[in-house]
Amino acid sequence: MVRHRVREPQQGRVPTVSVVVPCYNYGHFLEDCLRSIVDQPGVTTDVLVIDDASPDGSGEVAEALAERYPNVRVIRHEENRGHIATYNEGLPLATGDYVVLLSADDQLTPGALGRATALMEAHPEVGLVYGHPVSFSDVPPTARTEASSWSVWSGDHWIRAQLRRGLSIIYSPEAVVRTSVHREVGWYRPELPHTGDLEMWLRIAAVASVGRVNGADQAFRRVHPQSMMQSRFGTPLRDLEGRLEAVTSFLRTDRDRLRSPGRLDALARRVMAGESLDLACSLMMSGSGTDDAGAGPEAYVSFAAEVWPRYRRLPGWREYRLRSADSGPGPLTRAELAVLATRRDLVGRVRWQRWTRMGL
Repeated sequence: MVRHRVREPQQGRVPTVSVVVPCYNYGHFLEDCLRSIVDQPGVTTDVLVIDDASPDGSGEVAEALAERYPNVRVIRHEENRGHIATYNEGLPLATGDYVVLLSADDQLTPGALGRATALMEAHPEVGLVYGHPVSFSDVPPTARTEASSWSVWSGDHWIRAQLRRGLSIIYSPEAVVRTSVHREVGWYRPELPHTGDLEMWLRIAAVASVGRVNGADQAFRRVHPQSMMQSRFGTPLRDLEGRLEAVTSFLRTDRDRLRSPGRLDALARRVMAGESLDLACSLMMSGSGTDDAGAGPEAYVSFAAEVWPRYRRLPGWREYRLRSADSGPGPLTRAELAVLATRRDLVGRVRWQRWTRMGL
């Protein structure tokens, strides 16, 4: 990773950013979303709203807003096609230098596109830029709008960091992609309806460097019961399975672009197995002992065993074994359990703090 000072954009150069806004039953959020795009300084925006046959009148809302904003156009589906088909319809229509996929319930922060494109204009090797996203449920908080620095990673370094973290580094609304790079790697894979974003970021990093705007907030991601972020996975186990599908697909299809795909696969599987064992221990400490789908700790251990044959060497296995002992823990074992539970908590805290501060 190389940290760079923030540079002012080139005089006279105004980048164009195409923003694709898929919408399904989010008409009540659409005006705030579009206003956050068209008010972006330092760039020219070209906005395409695709209403996926929403029954709530979102299409009419979108067309009314397009009459107000001359840089907004609308496509309306007569039948619902699903989010992946909608993404893959809109992204190839991008004509700008850069492209953003922004759900109609999310928003950009003030100046986000100018900050992201300034980094990409200064570093043409960068194909993907992101920053810190802020979660909100009703009214977005005040965003930080001053970038303190830029980080630029080689694609290989960033891929390893992503697989080492396990959880996706990028949520989605904060991501800006160089259009030429997006066309090179292709569009979303229909066979990955729940983890297509993660697979896409990995695919982009296989052909280009990755950058981050530090110190500023780049997007607002709305959290509500109907959001895809809340509804795409029923349980942590399904989340793990989806992420494994994404990584496996990436390592299979982009194998020739990677230095050591075998080692990357081993890294990803070891990390996911460890996370699954930690989740099993968390379930054992919970009141119900099962997840929302009724799966118990044994299901999470089975996942760990399936993806990483040496799972018994991982710290989570020792805690699970001690908690599963028929005789119950003795005084020393209780002390060991406390240490192991503390380890699990610290690992989660360190991962969160590293992502918040460094973006990895």
